Amino acid sequence: MATRTKKRSNNTLWLLLVLLVVVGALVYLLPDGGEKSTAAEGVTTETAAATEEEMPVEATRVQVGDMAPDFTVEMFDGSRTTLSSLRGKVVLLNFWATWCPPCRKELKRVQHDVIDRFAGRDFVFLPVSRGEERSAVEAFRRKTGYTFAMGLDPDQQVYDLYAENYIPRNFLIDRDGRIVALSVGYEEQEFDALLAKIEQTLGN
Repeated sequence: MATRTKKRSNNTLWLLLVLLVVVGALVYLLPDGGEKSTAAEGVTTETAAATEEEMPVEATRVQVGDMAPDFTVEMFDGSRTTLSSLRGKVVLLNFWATWCPPCRKELKRVQHDVIDRFAGRDFVFLPVSRGEERSAVEAFRRKTGYTFAMGLDPDQQVYDLYAENYIPRNFLIDRDGRIVALSVGYEEQEFDALLAKIEQTLGN
């Protein structure tokens, strides 16, 4: 009799233990637990939500129709360029970095699709390296063979006038100094659309 009672007691304990495990699993899978699960996969809920809302747009300080903030940037060759001194020309202001894969993809198209295509017209391509020292840009130029002009913005003073985060970024500025188009990241079709916009702006 005592043995049967002991077996029932053990069965009850096992049943309670199983119930506790099930309840614990259910609690973990509720919304509060979902955030932990996402974070465990290396993607926070905050990041996931921001991606859905196209976070690069939110990090832009200026918009189409705004006057482009003026600045002076040191160029790789030691000269200095001031944006307002380029009035009367269409300017494509590009922010990039040597470590950024989308930036590198975009830069591969620059010589042929931007510089060569609009050569001899009232157009200036102004790429500005964000947050990097001259030595990093020099090594990158040596490795890639790029010879076109590049601006240096090691402290992000120029970049911070235009955006809070994310590269590559392009700001197309018309002859009057007003932003007429902008893009974030690199996609082939979007870049093609930007080229078409440059052509349109030069034709005005």
